[in-house]
Amino acid sequence: MRFALVNSVRCETSPGLIGCCPGCSQPMIAKCGIHRVWHWAHRGKRNCDPWWEPETPWHRAWKDQFPSEWQEVIRRDNAGEKHIADVRTENGLVIEFQHSHLPTPEMAAREAFHRNMVWVIDGTRLSRDRSRFLQARSSFRPTLMKSLFVVFWPKEGFPSTWLDCAAPVFFDFEGFGTANETSEKNRDLLWCLLPGRAEGYAVVAAVSRGMFLDAARKRAQIIPSQKIMEMVADDLRRERAATELNARRWAYAHPPPRKWRSRPFRRRSRY
Repeated sequence: MRFALVNSVRCETSPGLIGCCPGCSQPMIAKCGIHRVWHWAHRGKRNCDPWWEPETPWHRAWKDQFPSEWQEVIRRDNAGEKHIADVRTENGLVIEFQHSHLPTPEMAAREAFHRNMVWVIDGTRLSRDRSRFLQARSSFRPTLMKSLFVVFWPKEGFPSTWLDCAAPVFFDFEGFGTANETSEKNRDLLWCLLPGRAEGYAVVAAVSRGMFLDAARKRAQIIPSQKIMEMVADDLRRERAATELNARRWAYAHPPPRKWRSRPFRRRSRY
């Protein structure tokens, strides 16, 4: 964890500090080594949130884009279940930054618990993920809306674990605050896989980091997923209807040639 309570004040870790967990009030130790990001840890191997995972510099770089009071927000549901959101904005939007592999049941549980949330996925964790995406990028089909694409085989470009999420999934294939940032143009884009399918197609949006952060800070939704999916589905149905109509018109204007059958030769009688 990044924050603990030191004399009832929410503080980041520092060598020699002793604090307690904001969620369970148990003692916490300041971990200030050289191999991992500085963090607070519960004594022993216990953890009050089973969804907790170690943070990477990528996590911290993203979380630093938001006010500290929005980070590591403790949430409880009506049944008393408690979890810590990576970021929860003042508009009620939860942003979960995910680096490590996540089992499908836990993914679904987080989405059901937080409800209004989005995922941001570190696409640089496995070296092949970025190259697979870049190769599949050429097959993305543009739509009538700018920076919006449809993909019939999303598994060719995106990790299969994230294909059926109920929340928007933003893939960071360039890394944020890491050495993988190669160019300003590439670094600026996130690729969002919207939940659901439109007429059998997955819908992908190219979103700049600036737009993502601005929307996250100001709105309860970064992307109106349901509305966009309905618009894309309508466009695809109109396109299919127009294609079928043009095919019928072409067939009417170009009928197949008639087949003439030769009559059998009959010898005329002389009588």
